[in-house]
Amino acid sequence: MRPAPRAPRRAAAVIVSVLLATAAGCAPQPEEPASGAPSGPAGTACAKGEAATRTAGKLTIATDRPAYEPWFEDDDPSNGRGFESAVAYAVAKQLGYDRSAVVWRTVPFTRAFAPGEKTFDFDINQVSISAERKRAVDFSSGYYDVRQAVVALKDSKAARARTVADLKDVKLGAQVGTTSLDYIDDVVRPKRAAAVYGKNDQAKSALRNGQVDAIVTDLPTAFHITAAEVTDARIVGQFENQGGTPEQFGLVLDKGSALTACVTRAVDALRENGTLARLEQQWLSDAVDAPVLK
Repeated sequence: MRPAPRAPRRAAAVIVSVLLATAAGCAPQPEEPASGAPSGPAGTACAKGEAATRTAGKLTIATDRPAYEPWFEDDDPSNGRGFESAVAYAVAKQLGYDRSAVVWRTVPFTRAFAPGEKTFDFDINQVSISAERKRAVDFSSGYYDVRQAVVALKDSKAARARTVADLKDVKLGAQVGTTSLDYIDDVVRPKRAAAVYGKNDQAKSALRNGQVDAIVTDLPTAFHITAAEVTDARIVGQFENQGGTPEQFGLVLDKGSALTACVTRAVDALRENGTLARLEQQWLSDAVDAPVLK
């Protein structure tokens, strides 16, 4: 009988297949793309309410405290009021999580984009997307285009500035780790080093008390400061975008997070269906315009 010798060849083929599969499993995998662009898996990984979140069936969202207006209202991110609170819940809904499934966590601003494992699924806290920060964390696509602005007491020398050069002789301040501080250091390049504060509240207090001539913050925050917090201050002007592209706030995720692609798709959908524009009009309509400092 001739068929018997074929069995070893079939066994050998099976062994070779197993070895090839093992080698493929051990081979280096392609590096995840940096975000803005989606960096997580597609398809079923983004199934409504079934994403790979920290807690099954829940979506953990982080922001700092205090949670400033006009981004949040009443220092309560969970109430759905304020631009970023509303955006966070809109993203959650797009991902398939209703309000009862959202858990809020307090994370200081600079810790949100510092290296290391995160305690949240995504963070929303006026964090500008930058190449440097992308080395430590993932970002969604941008949910808001922002400009930086200068706020000064109405009777100060800084309030009379009309150009960037006019700011070189004044004492400026900003929160640590922000693009506001970067604009002082890289664009204004003042003769005196900027005053750096751990919280924006400290920067506002320094302005109010005359410890600095002016502070730099994002434009919507500048409008809120002058309207409700330091009413004897005014917006001197806003900076032009650097490099021809708008500065954008993005949602922050853990580096290589499986959620990055899902969250990016959610933000993109909210932009395409007009939700982001509607929320911007609802919550940031007062922050319309200011003179441009050139």
